[in-house]
Amino acid sequence: MTHSFGSSDLARTELGATSTADDALSGVDLRGMRILVTGVSSGIGMEAARSLAAHGAQVVGTARDIDGAAAATAAVLADAAEGGGLELVALDLASLASVRNCADALVKDGRRFDVVIANAGVMATPLGRTPEGFETQLGTNHLGHFLFVNRTAPLIVNGGRVVVLASASHRSAEFSLDDLNFERTAYEPQTAYARSKTANILFAVEFDRRHKVRGVRAAAVHPGTIRTGLGRHIGFEKMELAIQRINAQSEAQGLPPLEWKSVAQGAATTVWAGVVAGSAEVGGRYCENCHVSEVIDAPTSPFAEGVRSFALDPEMARLLWIASEELVGEHF
Repeated sequence: MTHSFGSSDLARTELGATSTADDALSGVDLRGMRILVTGVSSGIGMEAARSLAAHGAQVVGTARDIDGAAAATAAVLADAAEGGGLELVALDLASLASVRNCADALVKDGRRFDVVIANAGVMATPLGRTPEGFETQLGTNHLGHFLFVNRTAPLIVNGGRVVVLASASHRSAEFSLDDLNFERTAYEPQTAYARSKTANILFAVEFDRRHKVRGVRAAAVHPGTIRTGLGRHIGFEKMELAIQRINAQSEAQGLPPLEWKSVAQGAATTVWAGVVAGSAEVGGRYCENCHVSEVIDAPTSPFAEGVRSFALDPEMARLLWIASEELVGEHF
C-alpha cells in the first residue's frame, strides 16, 4: 500500500500545540514509503523516526556517531510496525566533505525517498568554525543541509516532500548576506542561531519554488520550545530563568505563558508537514502546532505563533540560494 500525501482526515482541525507525533499519524499507513531524517540519535529527530517507522515507513536516519546512534535508537526498531524500520548512515553536517560522502553513497545506492526531513542542528554554540571556515551555526544548520538536500534531491520522488526544521527564534534576526561568518561584527550565539533558522525557512521557500514543477514541495516547521540536548550550550537553568522573565512580561500584557512541549509533541508538526498535510497547503510555508502559520510582523510575545514576512521573502530566498551555492562551491 502506498501512502497518498494529505489523504488522512488528520490533515485537519483537531491537531494543535499539544498533539503528539502519534496523534498526527493516527490512522495513517506509511507502508511503502522511504523517508530520510537527519539527526536521529536524540530528541525530535529520534521521535520523528520512531513515529514514522511505527506507522510502517522505512526510515533512513543520519548521525555523526553511528555506533552511539545504533544504541540510542534501539527503541525506534522495537516500535517499528510491519514494513517499517530504521537504517543508519554517517553524516556530519558541519563538514561539507562528510555531506558529500553521505550524499554520494545514497545517490550511488539509488533508492528513492518520498520525504526528506532536514532535522539535525546546533543551537547557540560558542563562536567556532567548521572545517571549511564557516561560522558553526550557519555552516551546520544551513549550509550543511543546503548541500545535502540539493545533492540528494534527484532521489526525491515526483510529488515528494522536504521538511526543514526552523524555529520561532527566526523572528529576532532578519537574514543578512553581510558578514555571514561574523568576521567583522561581534558574535552573539543566539543571534547567530536565529539567523541560521531564518536561513532554513528561506531555503525551504526557494527549494519549493524550484521543485514544485515536479510536485516536490518544501515546508519549514517550528517544533515548539522543548527540553532537549539542543539547549546544552545555553544551559537549562538559564533557559528556565529567561522563560520565567518572558512569561512575567506576557502576563502583564494579558498574553498566555509559554507551555513547554514534550519531545513527542515537538515532533508532531514535523511528521504532519511531512506526510499528513496537503502539498499545496504547506508548500513554501512555515508551520507550527500542526498548521500553517500566519505572517505577523507586529511585536508579539516570543512564544506567540506567527512567521515574519522577511523569512518568506522570495527575493531574499533567491539571493541566499545564490550566495550558498558560492559558499559550498556547487550550483544546483
